Amino acid sequence: MSSTEARQRKPPTKEATELQKQSTKPPTEPGLKHGIAMQILRSMALATWFNSCMVLIFITQLVGCPLYLIHRSWYYSYMAYTKQNFGLVITALTEWGSPTLFRVSGDASVRGQVHLSEDGMLQTDFPERLVMIANHQIYTDWIYLWWIAYTNVMHGRIFIILKDSLKWIPIMGQGMMFYGFIFLARKWLSDKARIEYRLQKLKTKYMGAKSDGSQYDPMWLLIFPEGTNLSINTKRRSDAFGAKQGLAPLNHQILPRSTGLFFCLQQLRGTVEWIYDSTIAYEGPPNGVYPDKFFTLRSTYMQGRPPTSVNMHWRRFAVSEIPLDDQPEFEEWLRARWTEKDQLLDQYWETGRFPSDLAGSINAKNATPEQKVAVDAGYVESYVRLHHWIELGQIFAVLIGLVFLCKFVGSWLH
Repeated sequence: MSSTEARQRKPPTKEATELQKQSTKPPTEPGLKHGIAMQILRSMALATWFNSCMVLIFITQLVGCPLYLIHRSWYYSYMAYTKQNFGLVITALTEWGSPTLFRVSGDASVRGQVHLSEDGMLQTDFPERLVMIANHQIYTDWIYLWWIAYTNVMHGRIFIILKDSLKWIPIMGQGMMFYGFIFLARKWLSDKARIEYRLQKLKTKYMGAKSDGSQYDPMWLLIFPEGTNLSINTKRRSDAFGAKQGLAPLNHQILPRSTGLFFCLQQLRGTVEWIYDSTIAYEGPPNGVYPDKFFTLRSTYMQGRPPTSVNMHWRRFAVSEIPLDDQPEFEEWLRARWTEKDQLLDQYWETGRFPSDLAGSINAKNATPEQKVAVDAGYVESYVRLHHWIELGQIFAVLIGLVFLCKFVGSWLH
């Protein structure tokens, strides 16, 4: 199936039409759920949980550092394990402190890859190697996309390109460096060598593929081509830049930058087959109001005011069909994709739903009645959560094992 054929729209199902009719009113801002006293208590509890886990994960990483000198494949597998732990931490943080409804849809190119798991949670079946791109709405975008990786059992194999200043955050920044994240100073002359070095590592076989058919390690590389999140200031600068270039402004996004993504795809060509594109919209702000004014880390986690729902529309593009031999041609291709995303966002703000071509392809044996209605219309609805709380034991396993080993060795020596 070609990328053009994959994106041809089917007529909306009766269920989809009814579901959209239920959502024609612009959503309203979620109200504050907690007073000042409760906000303080929540902040203390969640901060204690998060910071304690960050320290434990960082210590776990330090314990595994000697593996780099002993056996590289062991080292990278171990760091993937600690990255899984971080994915569990932020998922638990969202599940407990900021329950968030997810609504996932897609076009025909991802049919058969989005389902409900046996315990009624979103389950994705994307490839083990891909480049993921998304529009950048708010600072928590990456948290929700990391959860998508969790639903695909890839939360230990995700790599993110992010700004250089984040690596100086105490403990967390150093932890992200252990994860192999790519930090950019947004100066291409200095960033190019750094990106190339990290991408070469992503083309090297260390840990072994999850499937027998791949000769490369599992990898999800997350890139926000816009370079920063949507806000009044970034939109104004983007529109001014576009006007100088003779480009029409987008309604709901800022213009994407092509240089970094173009270089990454050139470097990974032949090792990655697909780009997976996510268009994200947050229910809550009325149409025309940017979500960064509504949903911050503080409002989402401390005030208990998450988005009413997080909506994601997925589609994929074959890397072999993308023009990677000419950057101006690639820029046109990328802008065309962002124009399409803007049209998807237009429909979202008109109907309260993205379009979906997934009806009839979603495996949902244990869906609730509410989920069944959504599934029949081509949507998977699920709250951000862990499959089971016992998974959190993984975070403490290495250090607990180390304590018992030290006690055993100490008693044996005495």
